[in-house]
Amino acid sequence: MTTLLQAEGLARRVSTDRWLFRGLNIALAAGEQLALQGASGVGKSTLLNLLAGLDQPDEGRLLFEGKDLKVMEEDKRLHLRRAAFGFVFQAFHLMPHLTALQNVMVPCLIGGLPIDQAKERAQTLLNALGLAAAYEQFPVVLSGGEQQRVALARALVHRPKIVFADEPTGNLDPITANLALELLCRTCRENNAALVMVTHSEKAAERLDRRLVLTN
Repeated sequence: MTTLLQAEGLARRVSTDRWLFRGLNIALAAGEQLALQGASGVGKSTLLNLLAGLDQPDEGRLLFEGKDLKVMEEDKRLHLRRAAFGFVFQAFHLMPHLTALQNVMVPCLIGGLPIDQAKERAQTLLNALGLAAAYEQFPVVLSGGEQQRVALARALVHRPKIVFADEPTGNLDPITANLALELLCRTCRENNAALVMVTHSEKAAERLDRRLVLTN
């Protein structure tokens, strides 16, 4: 299989003499699904942000399709994240002045997709997540679970090459969580997109291809 993402000697320093983790080597193939697990505070979300190029490691390097993100010009790195990466954050980061439908459409519009196609893709995902009635709702009136599903749809809508998800079902009830997880995994497989997911859920981790467990 073709290696999509490769981390070499990745490290994050907490203080002068303490490392959160050090010397991590991770290779992720196109279409592969990886769960990041471990107790609170071991650095799962930090590692996810490093793998997504949202933060810089204290040591090591990150290659995406063979290109070193650390030496890449910032505008090219930004374009890469917008076009090839999808994100589901714990804090959602929805745009408050946009409706649920508009929030989901944003990645497609940034990528130059015609507005009617962007709208169709967004509606399809929102419908699949049980949010057909929330198209015109603003984030402030949506519940935490609804906001999380909107964020999930936004991460998938532009059909990225890799999706980074930080506890994507953490605010959902068991039935809705299963629905969302099924959509996330299935959509990634259909698009041959890789998935890196931070999760405390054993049930969620078991659905993925393999897991990386961080310890103290």
